[in-house]
Amino acid sequence: MCGRFLLTSPSDLVAALFDVPPIDLRPRWNIAPTQPILAVRMEADQGTMCMLKWGLVPSWARDPRIGSRMINARSETAAVKPSFRDAMRRRRCLIPADGFYEWKRDGDRKRPFCIVHRDRTLLAFAGIWELWRDPEGAPMETCAILTTRPTPFMSALHDRMPVIIKPGDARRWLETNEDDEDVIADLLEPDDAVDLEAWEVSSHVNRPANDDAACMAPAGQSA
Repeated sequence: MCGRFLLTSPSDLVAALFDVPPIDLRPRWNIAPTQPILAVRMEADQGTMCMLKWGLVPSWARDPRIGSRMINARSETAAVKPSFRDAMRRRRCLIPADGFYEWKRDGDRKRPFCIVHRDRTLLAFAGIWELWRDPEGAPMETCAILTTRPTPFMSALHDRMPVIIKPGDARRWLETNEDDEDVIADLLEPDDAVDLEAWEVSSHVNRPANDDAACMAPAGQSA
């Protein structure tokens, strides 16, 4: 799964990678579910950056709190699951990240690790988004991150990982068509060519309120 990630790159760098206008951003080292997260999506055939609440709430949901349980969507079943299928067909997005965290089970405890691209380039997670309205009609836009089987590298840490979209495939992912499941099928597969590295970090990252560089510092070191 993907339950925590970081985005510390400046807005203009993120915008340049996806060829979209920048928006104001602040560095985040410990982004957690239910918080607003940066997304890239298509609007009127143009790419744009926006903020979405992490935890997808289907348009038909009665209680928006369901979103806290739907931060991830399995790529293998998202196209058929009632909660995700409409968004998968019509509302796809990208979630920029400098890295993500995963917890490796070690006996009775879990050890946190920070995972980044080996050359420190930005990652783009495959996402889907939804529009939900409360009884008074007030809108809330939410999203989920797609996950897939782990690469051999990631399998040593966890049995799932976020779907990572290469920059050259970004537009293909974002340009939705209800009949394009075969067109994007290969993007949902784990990609061994994405060169990741990982290191163990301290339990400082376990607490979402801790949002500083110490979250990604190697265990035993200060940021």
